[in-house]
Amino acid sequence: MNNKKTIYILLLCLFNNFILNSQILKNLTSSYESFSAYYLDDSKTGDFSYDKRFRSNNYFNLKSNIGNNWNFELQIESYAPKSLLNYSENFEKTNISTFKIDYNKNNLSVSLGNFYEQFGSGMILRSWEDKDLGINNSIRGLNAKYRINDEINISTLIGNQKKGFKYSKGFIVGFNSEFDFSKAIKNNSTFLLGLSYVGRNDQKTKSDFYPEMTNLFSARIDYSSSSFYSNFEIVNKSENPVVIFGSLSDSFIKKGSAILLNSGYFKNGLGLDFTFRRLENMSLFSEREAFGNVYNESIVNYLPALTKQHDYSLTNLYVYAAQPNVSFQSPMLTKAGEIGIQTDLYYFIENETFFGGKYGTNLSINASVWNNLDGNFDFNNQKYETELLSFGEKYFSEISFEIRKKWSEKFDNIFLFVNQYYNKRLVEETTDEVKSNIIVLENTYKLNSNKSLRLELQHLSTKDDSKNWSAIALEFNLSSAFSIYFSDLYNYQNPEKDKKIHYYNAGGSYSKGINRYTVNYGRQRGGLVCTGGICRYVPESTGLSFGITTSFF
Repeated sequence: MNNKKTIYILLLCLFNNFILNSQILKNLTSSYESFSAYYLDDSKTGDFSYDKRFRSNNYFNLKSNIGNNWNFELQIESYAPKSLLNYSENFEKTNISTFKIDYNKNNLSVSLGNFYEQFGSGMILRSWEDKDLGINNSIRGLNAKYRINDEINISTLIGNQKKGFKYSKGFIVGFNSEFDFSKAIKNNSTFLLGLSYVGRNDQKTKSDFYPEMTNLFSARIDYSSSSFYSNFEIVNKSENPVVIFGSLSDSFIKKGSAILLNSGYFKNGLGLDFTFRRLENMSLFSEREAFGNVYNESIVNYLPALTKQHDYSLTNLYVYAAQPNVSFQSPMLTKAGEIGIQTDLYYFIENETFFGGKYGTNLSINASVWNNLDGNFDFNNQKYETELLSFGEKYFSEISFEIRKKWSEKFDNIFLFVNQYYNKRLVEETTDEVKSNIIVLENTYKLNSNKSLRLELQHLSTKDDSKNWSAIALEFNLSSAFSIYFSDLYNYQNPEKDKKIHYYNAGGSYSKGINRYTVNYGRQRGGLVCTGGICRYVPESTGLSFGITTSFF
């Protein structure tokens, strides 16, 4: 029996002893989530040669506390007979995924086991779980936090990062501090100063050309008042080898850096948000060789795409993913990171006015542009020098305009227009670019207090790539608990006739209390699926899927 299984058995025995001999059972809460699919052959999306057509991801979580000081969490996961398509191979069979013990007393908090943590905006450290993306990069180790007089917070951690049911051979150490100077301002504003450090020691890849430890330092300032907020963070990353054609270079070794500024103003129905970010060589993995893996495994920091997160299928057809890496693919394709801005303007036109009407009108405008860093790139000698605030070749840009209007007690709609530019050559490192315009009209009609009908119409126009797309979705909410839907996504102008595919889906959901059940039959379009600006690739597929989310205690 290996050491890992021995530890698990001991922990389970300890856990069982607490159940039998303490009040842990009295305070026990549990939840269960299951996402399953049965994949079918389809000449349009491809014939599957997988050994298992039925696949299922299952998550069973237990939480409890003893008294006022101790908390426990256990999560068991099962991927049987196999995990859903394009989840990491490290998710297989059934095993303990999370075991954590928390101790809290006065101003001290200590966690032992699997924990999640974030320093600042996450640019140097964020561990989190997202089942849709197949991400669970919790840290197994020790995390201690201490608060001094409600004005100083300090925390420290050390551990190995989770990847499936395995753990990285590199370890992570971190220190975070936050100082609250709000009382000194005395005008009901908040003013915080943060200083953080993260070190990654990769014991799997060793070299005489670069150190095992990679160090990141972060400093940030957060200010907010009744109508204004601003956050500024800078990061410095020590030298790290660049990955060239899948291999770590012994000569191409560069430092990294990041700058993030976010500010906003809101008052009297007007809201304005502005974000600037610059990333240079900022990817960080607990094992260097994990760089570029499609599952986001072993990723230490959080670098989402800072673009508008849309709810519609066609607005997410050419979705932008952040470009923090150095890439030298050819003399015409050299990258060192990204620089760009995003801004949002919101305005509410009051009701009982000419443009607001009886119920008022919500307007919003979003604009973003993201470019390669500008500088001197020497492909032959594998080196570069960048300029701090200069914009290089464009990766992506978008302008969107949205109107949300309630016309009566029963009817409201949303109109959205989006103009996009997407550079496939630079972002995907392939060829071509795409310029497109997208129109969305969403209409909701309430039949009565429990029933409603929603119709969604979309169209994407472009002369590039696979040409024009259309989409339609119809949802009927029969009650607050039960709904059914049908949708179709169609690339009707694809120049290749055999790729003019209807990506249809039909299904429904039923909710009762804290329980929710879903079922869907249809085709999945291949491409990026994104949550919160982080994406994973999913292949095309056809099949029946269903999900269960429930709690027991």
